[in-house]
Amino acid sequence: MDEKQILQQVQALVDQEHELRERVQHGKLAPEEEQRQLRRLEEALDQCWDLLRQRRARRDAGEDPDQAVARPADEVDSYQQ
Repeated sequence: MDEKQILQQVQALVDQEHELRERVQHGKLAPEEEQRQLRRLEEALDQCWDLLRQRRARRDAGEDPDQAVARPADEVDSYQQ
């Protein structure tokens, strides 16, 4: 996945987050379900941002950014922001 694709994925996830919040506002989704789905989206976003940072770091180090790989959500989730 190249940087453009990663950023497109980030935008799609943000759009999904906005849709979830709107559904809750209109009573179409229970807050508990919203929280469950938001957690899933946050994990996916964390993975995307991590992959993007890996690609950029590899490029800056003169390495092949295509060798960056998505890490498991539980690994990425433990990183300090």
